[in-house]
Amino acid sequence: MTDNLLLGRLSLDAIPYHEPILVGTFCAVALGGMVVLGALTYFRLWGYLWREWFTSIDHKKIGVMYIVMGLIMLLRGFADAVMMRAQQALSFGDSAGFLPPHHYDQVFTAHGVIMIFFVAMPLVTGLMNYLVPLQIGARDVAFPFLNNFSFWMTTFGGVLVMISLFIGEFARTGWLAYPPLSGILGSPDVGVDYYIWSLQIAGVGTLLSGVNLIATIVKMRAPGMNLMKMPVFTWTALCTNVLIVAAFPVLTAVLVLLSLDRYVGTNFFSNDLGGNAMMYVNLIWIWGHPEVYILILPCFGVYSEIVSTFCGKRLFGYTSMVYATVVITILSYLVWLHHFFTMGSGASVNSFFGITTMIISIPTGAKIFNWLFTMYRGRIRFEVPMLWTIGFMITFVIGGMTGVLLAVPPADFVLHNSLFLIAHFHNVIIGGVVFAIMAAINFWFPKAFGYKLDSFWGKCSFWFWFVGFYFAFMPLYVLGLMGVTRRMSHFEDPSLQIWFQIAAFGAFLIALGIGSFLVQLVVSYLKRDQLRDLSGDPWNGRTLEWSTSSPPPDYNFAFTPVVHDNDAWADMKAHGYQRPQEGFVSIHMPKNTAAGFIIAALSAIMGFALIWQMWLLAGVGFVAMMAAIIIHTFNYQRDFHIPADEVVRVEADRTRLLAAHV
Repeated sequence: MTDNLLLGRLSLDAIPYHEPILVGTFCAVALGGMVVLGALTYFRLWGYLWREWFTSIDHKKIGVMYIVMGLIMLLRGFADAVMMRAQQALSFGDSAGFLPPHHYDQVFTAHGVIMIFFVAMPLVTGLMNYLVPLQIGARDVAFPFLNNFSFWMTTFGGVLVMISLFIGEFARTGWLAYPPLSGILGSPDVGVDYYIWSLQIAGVGTLLSGVNLIATIVKMRAPGMNLMKMPVFTWTALCTNVLIVAAFPVLTAVLVLLSLDRYVGTNFFSNDLGGNAMMYVNLIWIWGHPEVYILILPCFGVYSEIVSTFCGKRLFGYTSMVYATVVITILSYLVWLHHFFTMGSGASVNSFFGITTMIISIPTGAKIFNWLFTMYRGRIRFEVPMLWTIGFMITFVIGGMTGVLLAVPPADFVLHNSLFLIAHFHNVIIGGVVFAIMAAINFWFPKAFGYKLDSFWGKCSFWFWFVGFYFAFMPLYVLGLMGVTRRMSHFEDPSLQIWFQIAAFGAFLIALGIGSFLVQLVVSYLKRDQLRDLSGDPWNGRTLEWSTSSPPPDYNFAFTPVVHDNDAWADMKAHGYQRPQEGFVSIHMPKNTAAGFIIAALSAIMGFALIWQMWLLAGVGFVAMMAAIIIHTFNYQRDFHIPADEVVRVEADRTRLLAAHV
């Protein structure tokens, strides 16, 4: 009884030592981890990282940490994708491939969960964290501590997913964990519990980040910046975070109900005692489809900033861009049922959701035309961010057209649950979100670190990604039209194999694209002195953040800027740019704190204990977490001073650079 109270279901059998792939992965991860830890210890970086980064409440550093986390998790999520593609390319007829079915099911579930929750969401949230305060003329977000806490909650949610690779197993249900497969009878192991608690912990971080950014945008804009003078990226961030606050409580609620079914024996989603599995499907997609727009809307903002900058023009149709963003935000809540047209809702319901799905393509198409008109007769510079943007416009239009096709219920009846659907989804998410993140990193990297990224390796990364995407996913459209279903680890028809082999080759090209990006980061760091543009900001951006230094100081703005136009750079050029030369005072900024890390770590400990039903540890973790919250509440950190002479020095340097540039 005592062992059960202390260890619950956890035992040595939870370590998958009988799986050679997992054992090899564990050894590689352990070896790599020891190398990294040794390097950090040797160069005495632990104190620096803890003081300057892990405990930081500076929105810029938190934004960078979000992006670093997303890129690290991209490597794990893409490794899962490579394993799936290799398995499907090899597993035909008598060949069983190299992944056992139960392992393959974990891989494709983990791939979906990681890519959506722990790659795309952190990358998008990191961009919003970094850029929004700079674009609206604020010194930080509305709630700096909450920002740090949100990041660590997201991070420790990802840690739980990574732990499942080596202790126990992950869910084998698909990334949305439909019951009855995710119920206690369908999945009696801990896989679904890992899924529930990692998403609950990360979801809290995302929800609080959404509240924080809404408050920041609504209440902290610079004087003169009314809603119709906000940069387009800030508009898309506002709409995104409204969707987060509206949608993520639904995810939290549905996971609570699922966990009650598993832990307590309720019957919300079973066919017994009045339950209904379709209620889960509705609830998960009421969150799930807005989630797609949570990911893509900030990316539309990224492309708007890049097109305007690299065409040397104001963005065409600013007002229509804003209205289109708001319309997409509203309509995204009226389309969720198109994900299960085939589940018997009836012709009237299917017709309504099919029509709303087709209507949402209109404001999206309007954005494409606005970008094209911005490019028309512009002085286009085909730098790396612009290449990603043009690649997006081509790829996303294809994904949008296949989406409209799937919005037609009769067509969806034929194509639902086929590889056509997989191709469409990746067409939109890779072409829209991943391309935007890569464009944004190349575009704003000089703002964050003071030097450009190497263009040669950036172009290599783009072309490998772009060509690799078409090799990887166009064959899936063909297979889907042939009726091949998704989530299969083995096929009998040998005529299909060539298409899967082409897709696997595409995944190999994408791997080269990711490798080129990593090389780009290293080469750029080594050549950073050559890649600095001492005449000012290298990309000549058009929004307010470009009036700060690169990288910006802790306080962002010595004086609160006054906004006269939605294109800050055009306004500077038209009216001249005069920076105050006197009146500088000491600036007060909140101190760093370890409370966010500690509370999030205790949340993860409690989540791990609940996964394995270690009730004593779960109780201790909960009490410790509440104690840490209370202590932090009554021990709020004091401000620290940035002396006026330091402010004068930084601002003098920036005035000189801007004068030369304008």
